[in-house]
Amino acid sequence: MATGTIKRIARDKGFGFIRDGAGQEYFFHRSAVQGSFDDLREGQRVSFEEEQSPKGPRAGSVQPE
Repeated sequence: MATGTIKRIARDKGFGFIRDGAGQEYFFHRSAVQGSFDDLREGQRVSFEEEQSPKGPRAGSVQPE
């Protein structure tokens, strides 16, 4: 699993972005969060599965650390 930091969360739309240590950004949807999406905060460390989508890098199985 990869690790990164929550860069931005759009709560009203149900998605956010994670930045890993190399600066790569990953989109994530609230359905990919293991636990409560509403408990995530910008700047929080998370682990996730790296995935590819037609629109670019995506994070799956997002888990707070």
